[in-house]
Amino acid sequence: MRNIAIVEDEDEAASVLNGYIEKFSAETGQEFHIKRYRDAVQFLADNKVKYAVVFMDIQMPHRDGMSAAVELRQFDKTVSIIFITNLIQYAQKGYEVDAVAYILKPVQYYDFALKFRKALDIYVMNEKQDLTLSTSEGACRISTDRLMYVEIVRHRLYYHMVDSVIERTGVLSQVEAELKQFGFLRCNQCYLVNPRFIVSVKGLTVQLGSESLTISRPRRKEFMANLANWYAGLEGKK
Repeated sequence: MRNIAIVEDEDEAASVLNGYIEKFSAETGQEFHIKRYRDAVQFLADNKVKYAVVFMDIQMPHRDGMSAAVELRQFDKTVSIIFITNLIQYAQKGYEVDAVAYILKPVQYYDFALKFRKALDIYVMNEKQDLTLSTSEGACRISTDRLMYVEIVRHRLYYHMVDSVIERTGVLSQVEAELKQFGFLRCNQCYLVNPRFIVSVKGLTVQLGSESLTISRPRRKEFMANLANWYAGLEGKK
């Protein structure tokens, strides 16, 4: 059973979404636990619940849904967000917080079902690559598919995501053991890299997007062999 949140101040609109989720459940056989919040402040205060999908109204009293989504992304990088709005220009901003989709009011079931199914599929995909980190600010859920590399500086770990950096204390060797199942490779004593983001390897430099990281000379042979094995594994899946 997956948890679904409806963050909507209007009772009628919340009722429509609740009914659509129940209809989708009956049609697909999937079970959901639905919780409705009347505003974003109430929703963010209840951050112990792990949601698969959040339906977030953009225009609400006390706090708008867009700024609430920005805060949500600080501690949950994997939840699927669907914005509900009256105005399409607000919806375009949703992609800044990696929203799955937006739905214009009044919500129609066909549009809802297509986007809800997509949101669930994305969540399931992220869930398989999901990792929970303990930080000084609390627990943070990330998808390793969005983690470019991990860096250690003076006993501080830095998780370099596509769109942010998460800091915590720890030991890189323990992180290496944890991330090995996701294909991460050690290129020197300071870095663990995600091969999915490797653009090129030239000499003792590995390029990840716009980032250039150093490969230690003693580790280069093993690193290149492991990278070749990773690429061979991809070829075997085709």
